[in-house]
Amino acid sequence: MDANLLMQEIYSISKQLEGAQEVYHSLPFNNTEMLMMREIVVAKGEGRRLISSRLAEILDITRSAVSQIVNKLEAKKVVRRVPDAKDRKIAYIELTDEAYGAYAEIKRRINAVLENIIARFGEKRLEHFLSEAHEFIDAFNSSVEDAKQEAAQSEAAAQA
Repeated sequence: MDANLLMQEIYSISKQLEGAQEVYHSLPFNNTEMLMMREIVVAKGEGRRLISSRLAEILDITRSAVSQIVNKLEAKKVVRRVPDAKDRKIAYIELTDEAYGAYAEIKRRINAVLENIIARFGEKRLEHFLSEAHEFIDAFNSSVEDAKQEAAQSEAAAQA
């Protein structure tokens, strides 16, 4: 396959997958908010509680970004800050009772779409596709890194 054709195919696939965002645009929360809610739900299920700095680590975003998201979700009555009984400087981020219900409904809707994909595509074919996609992404990322290193070396040689 020619590199130009590959680029066109990748672009075409990515444009078509943008349709998947339609599912998420109909939801009341963005992707980062959903991930944050999921982490809070998982932590609670494991008997843990999360603070903002830990959420920032898990989500790989800044503490400032977590604070902005928490402020926004707190205003919507989705999360609440619960002070630690011993150290008032520590505040745990928890979902409100209403938010657990909303989260469960959103998760149900997303799972219904994904189950439909599994049924249409077939479990074995989907597993194969995902395996191949991961290998492709690894090769793509390695190639991008190689190109960056090559460009840096060329730039260093030109400056020398």
